Amino acid sequence: MKNFALIGAAGYIAPRHMQAIKETGNNLVAAMDRCDSVGIIDSHFPEASFFTEFERFDRHVDKLRLKNETPVDYVAITTPNYLHDAHMRWALRSGADAICEKPLVLNPWNIDALEEVEKRTGKRIYNILQLRLHPSIVALKEKVQKELAQNPDKIYDIDLTYLTSRGKWYFISWKGDESKSGGIASNIGVHFYDMLSWIFGEVEENIVHLKTPYANAGYLKLKNARVRWFLSVVYDYIPEEIKATGQRTYRSITVDGEEIEFSGGFTDLHTRSYEEILQGNGFGLQEARNSIEIVSTIRNLEPVGLEGEYHPFCKKVDLG
Repeated sequence: MKNFALIGAAGYIAPRHMQAIKETGNNLVAAMDRCDSVGIIDSHFPEASFFTEFERFDRHVDKLRLKNETPVDYVAITTPNYLHDAHMRWALRSGADAICEKPLVLNPWNIDALEEVEKRTGKRIYNILQLRLHPSIVALKEKVQKELAQNPDKIYDIDLTYLTSRGKWYFISWKGDESKSGGIASNIGVHFYDMLSWIFGEVEENIVHLKTPYANAGYLKLKNARVRWFLSVVYDYIPEEIKATGQRTYRSITVDGEEIEFSGGFTDLHTRSYEEILQGNGFGLQEARNSIEIVSTIRNLEPVGLEGEYHPFCKKVDLG
């Protein structure tokens, strides 16, 4: 049994990490969050120590290590994106490996610095890249690899559409602050960029067609794919037939006009991620690099407007 600590216990994704720790037969010994709305802990680890001040949390974890009673083996990090870098550094300096939510960091040069921390401490950083473990995505990668073995120059045409409705709170929270979240592409799109570059190869061209606080769209030329993508947190952009079902989220990936069905199968992917990490097979800093480079570039590009290979959903956005 391994001992875990968790930073960001009140966050949206934290319960999936608690569940993964429990389902892999391990123990959460300490958790921290500035917010104390963490009753969900009782469903998993009611005996875990909890702190709202980082200094006290730090002291507690250090005492566990020095007394060699229940030293922390892993620190799970589910904090706001801009804090990931600092919290991973703290985890490694505290003698633990880090398991961090996406996006791992906001900029690729942060990865270079974290590699140095890994070397100094001898500890590892793992990123949750759960789409790489989704059965439909794994099947797509296997299919593409077989086809590229026959025709290495094949170029696929892909449309990525991801709409996840968010209320007014979103823009009041840290998620609506680009300096903290990295913007929509980083916050809700990074795992899709990771998945696409993992399957279809490195980026050769990156164009942004539109960029607003609530919608981003652009074009990626990968080694073996042309990708039109559209991301938004606006409910109105969801297709009417999806709204009619009561859903507030719409995911779609088409490859050469064929829909890839991956709407289900998400519930246990964090547990699968933990299983791989505990077996020494998790995704590290280098696996995260491509997607971080993509979102960092998107954040700094000027949109070119609706010209060239733009996603058809762009016409839904009022740019006036």
